[in-house]
Amino acid sequence: MVITRDGNIAAKSKLFKENTMDSVMKYVTGFFGGLMTIMMAVFPVTILWQVLTGTKVFGMDVIANLTTLIEGLGNAGFVGLVVLVIVASFFTKK
Repeated sequence: MVITRDGNIAAKSKLFKENTMDSVMKYVTGFFGGLMTIMMAVFPVTILWQVLTGTKVFGMDVIANLTTLIEGLGNAGFVGLVVLVIVASFFTKK
């Protein structure tokens, strides 16, 4: 923080706060982006594992859960379509 001759605090502290918040947001965004990348890589493997072996993965029936999700979106009509478009927009690269 820098105090000028007339007693005002210079804009350095505001710039420092903005840079700090930018770095925090980049860190959080990068963390969740990496987490989603890992999950999107593991998801097809869990489906393949269940199809090939017939056993549950981590105690979850992945195919049944996916089927229930798709049936729920299909039975919801227009709202289900809107939700599907919103969810799909999260997975597209911008």
